Amino acid sequence: MFAFVDKLPYSILIAVSILMLLVPFHPMPHVLEKLTMLKNGTLTEPIDIFDLFFHTFPTLLLVIKALRDATR
Repeated sequence: MFAFVDKLPYSILIAVSILMLLVPFHPMPHVLEKLTMLKNGTLTEPIDIFDLFFHTFPTLLLVIKALRDATR
């Protein structure tokens, strides 16, 4: 099921994860803004939920890959 994740190199996943977590650089990264909204209970708009998922997806793939490699 996650065979495609096994084929992705760590270097690409790490670079994309860092980039997606930090963009846009000014005034505040989207992930930080959306996590603040989640903490405050104001993350209700579908576009905001999608945006949080979109910006954290590469990091999720990186975690999945790391866990799969650790269990082998």
